[in-house]
Amino acid sequence: MKLTLTLLSVLLAAPSSILSKPVSSNALIPLAPRTNKYRGHYNPGGPRHHAFPQHHHRREVHLRASRNETDDVADEFLAALSEANCGGTLVLKKGKTYVLGKKLDLTFLDDIVVQLDGQILFTDDIAYWQANNFFHPFQNSITFWQWGGKDIVIKGTGEINGNGQAWYDGFAGREILDPNNVYLRPNLFTAVNATGLLIDGITFRNSPCWTNFLITSKDIFYNNVLIEAQSTNANLPKNTDGWDSYNVDGLTVTNARVNIGDDCFSPKPNTTNIFVQNLWCNGTHGVSMGSIGQYSGVMDIIENVYIENVTMHNSQNGARLKAWAGESTGYGRMNNITYKDFVMDNVDYPLILTQCYFNINSTECAKYPSEVNISNVTFINFTGESSGSRGKLTVEVICSPNAVCEDIYMEDIEMTTPFGDQVFTCDGVTGGIGVDCVASNSTEGLAALATTIPSTNL
Repeated sequence: MKLTLTLLSVLLAAPSSILSKPVSSNALIPLAPRTNKYRGHYNPGGPRHHAFPQHHHRREVHLRASRNETDDVADEFLAALSEANCGGTLVLKKGKTYVLGKKLDLTFLDDIVVQLDGQILFTDDIAYWQANNFFHPFQNSITFWQWGGKDIVIKGTGEINGNGQAWYDGFAGREILDPNNVYLRPNLFTAVNATGLLIDGITFRNSPCWTNFLITSKDIFYNNVLIEAQSTNANLPKNTDGWDSYNVDGLTVTNARVNIGDDCFSPKPNTTNIFVQNLWCNGTHGVSMGSIGQYSGVMDIIENVYIENVTMHNSQNGARLKAWAGESTGYGRMNNITYKDFVMDNVDYPLILTQCYFNINSTECAKYPSEVNISNVTFINFTGESSGSRGKLTVEVICSPNAVCEDIYMEDIEMTTPFGDQVFTCDGVTGGIGVDCVASNSTEGLAALATTIPSTNL
């Protein structure tokens, strides 16, 4: 028998225990009804569906728990998954910890459920993991393990813990995009060549680097997950993105809470058919498209994206699109992207689109414009308040000279700043965008930055 996954639209309030900064009590808003008042080609989006196998009586496989944090059960975990494969359930009990200290290739899975109510804890043996991992060339990514196959369900009330503090300490002062960086850190969960993956109810805690990295996969679903990364000292977590993806078709995230120090949600090259609904982000770098266009001669695409009902607290960015420009970069497109119903609270850049990424000035961006075309992007119903770090600016659109940056549309953008009214700046956009927007170097644009408040967002 087959069971078609129907994703919930239940709104989950974020518990105060996961906050790193104070948040107002009206942290989330109800879903706004979809209307027809917006432009004709506005696409309301919708989740993908996937038929997961259903069995009335799945056989259960139980794994012994670790006796202490040095009791590695990785070999037994692999054996238990193999035994539960093809119609069974691996049970990881509540209150128990399962320590993993060896890399695991789990790409053979077919019709399996993992009932995770305990804790999976990776060791923090940095020397071992930097020598023993699975490598992906995109931004030199490594991982503890890789999951793959078809019809994989991981559900429960438990957590996957990356034991990240040692990694935060070791990476202090370094940068992931530094071409000379050799200090690689594992991503917490990686799926490769997976078709039909559902993760429901799980907590992801203290990833050394990206939390979820999805590669060459299809029909991926997350529901009711919590992602946290916090440090016990001044060495903060870096690059702990909630979701990153590469060559993925069909990525759905619903009812998720994210409290980390980088992008809340950030699909990377060649991710299509994305649906996100009911997302709460604290202390992040935004709900970002990309970056794409990083690698010379390589075509990247992000297309068919619908993101709805998002609350951003204490963030560098709110809704963000980022495409590389400069000498020796790639090309491609971002197309048919909708951001709808966003609430901002202490956000530096509430809405930003840039074709001049990464760390290049306007002169270089003009000399080597982005070859990533951005088109058919819609922003609807943005409310809340900025941090004031950009003065009165709440919207900044920075299109690369001579690049395609067209059909950008905004409606009901009604945010405020600590200085009162908001100002929008737009450079290089082709055509009208639906709101009054001035050039960044205009008198009004410069005046909007006359008074600013130092950002407290990391």
